[in-house]
Amino acid sequence: MMNPLFFLCGQESIPVQTDLIYEFQNDQISMHFSGIHNLPINDHYLILQFPTQLEHDAKILGDGFQMLAQTGGKVDSPQEIGRCPDNSPSYRIYSEHAKKRFYNYLVIEQSDGFTLFGFTSCYRFAGYFEIHEYQGSMNVMAFLDGEFTHPQDWASNRMESLTVIKAESLAELYELYAAKVQQQHPIRPGVKQDAPIGWCSWYAYYADVTEKNVLDNVEVMCQKDSEFEWVLLDDGYQAFMGDWLTPSDKFPNGIKALLQDIKAKGKKPAIWIAPFIAQPESDIFKNHPDWFVHHENGELLKAEDITYGGWRCTPWYILDTSKQEVQIHLTEVIHTMREEWGVELFKLDANYWGTLKGKRTQSGITGIEAYRLGMQAITNGAGDALILGCNAPMWPSLGLVDAMRVSDDVERNPQRFEQIAKETFYRSWQHRKLWQIDPDCVTLISLSNQGTERKYYEFHRNVILASGGLALSGDPLPDLNKFAKKTWKNILSRLRLTQEAAQFTSLSNRHCTLTLNHQHELHCLFNYDDEAMEHTLVADQPSIWRDFWTGEQLNEEPTQMLILTLDSGLNSKAILVSN
Repeated sequence: MMNPLFFLCGQESIPVQTDLIYEFQNDQISMHFSGIHNLPINDHYLILQFPTQLEHDAKILGDGFQMLAQTGGKVDSPQEIGRCPDNSPSYRIYSEHAKKRFYNYLVIEQSDGFTLFGFTSCYRFAGYFEIHEYQGSMNVMAFLDGEFTHPQDWASNRMESLTVIKAESLAELYELYAAKVQQQHPIRPGVKQDAPIGWCSWYAYYADVTEKNVLDNVEVMCQKDSEFEWVLLDDGYQAFMGDWLTPSDKFPNGIKALLQDIKAKGKKPAIWIAPFIAQPESDIFKNHPDWFVHHENGELLKAEDITYGGWRCTPWYILDTSKQEVQIHLTEVIHTMREEWGVELFKLDANYWGTLKGKRTQSGITGIEAYRLGMQAITNGAGDALILGCNAPMWPSLGLVDAMRVSDDVERNPQRFEQIAKETFYRSWQHRKLWQIDPDCVTLISLSNQGTERKYYEFHRNVILASGGLALSGDPLPDLNKFAKKTWKNILSRLRLTQEAAQFTSLSNRHCTLTLNHQHELHCLFNYDDEAMEHTLVADQPSIWRDFWTGEQLNEEPTQMLILTLDSGLNSKAILVSN
């Protein structure tokens, strides 16, 4: 019996698998496996075909499976946004010679508006799209990664759900899509809270951070930067990756005492942890080798065997979170940090590695299912503390984090500032809808071994101004200069007025707007090209236009329109319009 055709937002949708039952409800298609065979479901399992009329020069945006991957550009000339595509020689999630995959969702901007093809759930299988030439036209094809699991080993025959949405504006498109995702994955309470504001140790001291470094910065927070509320102790405090409760010798009084001291000074302690990995020198690896993911031949799986091996303390071994003892261990570690150490925010890093494909204790379980079990164990221990995902698998984390890093690590150079801007802007629609976005730390001063020109720091601060989300300084606070202090004063004023992210009008990421209150609206403009860019701003009524940072008035009399030119190269402006 042939499956029926579906029309999602007027888009013809052709089911292609006879082993699936397709159900259409609430403008979504859900699928259940009904086959009687037990053949493995491969990583390129075609589920739906969408005949389309795509303009070859239409702009596109495709998400990545992991945080560091996104694809932009045009239909006939895709461009990688970040440094680490899913199919790069480092990550190897799929072959670099295969057709480009757009995980989670694919957005297409054409002359008649916007179309989004998107998966609304990710409980067990990663979903992705490809664009194929078929019978003279362009077709969007939807796939699931079955991870070569056998259906008779599954705990459920439920697959995933997806939708198609058309809209005249990006804002409307994302609003409709987010609502459908929320139906499948309800958001955590912290998503709607005010974003954490404070300081993070990583970009000031990296893994060399000491107890004294932290206390010196907390002292500044107490005396001068009182609005900095959170203190995030990042990587470097632990003896070994995996032994999170054992401090390094750089923290002679222990982490518990340090965090309690931070709390006694009126600040909120937060901590970094990479919960799903361990290095071979760690006690957890030495004492519990049976707790880790294996190859099919029984050998322990190192991350570098199948993907990027990690940035330090390698090789990394992967905890088997399908194993109940591992889940209990994760809950106990997080519970200790929460209840005994007083941690109020957990930055969970290297989360992607928790999804790696390998042999686990539970047969038929996918890497995504195992990851979600591990995340649930963590949230069980965290209680009401906030959960920040970092280096994470994007859609597998739905409903499991309060906040999500959406960009690469910041570095004090124009190339990384530009990259972070695009990565953040493409995902800023997710802010306070799926999770709070984290555009990574704000860096405004140069270090002895890392720095750039003032104009690039000005570009970076406009990115932070537009995006909103977590606002954590990555600079050594005792060294902040006048420029940095004034920048923070204005960013904090913006966050007091609104916690929302600015909305872009196009996938070009050149112009976004944000209503600050009933009298003021913010316009942010960005140029990434080698040529100057002219842009016309329009208000609802004759208004006064000012530079956001200097307060300089840009027009003599109230006017409804303002024409601005941005110089060539990486450049930006923030303009405040007053009604």
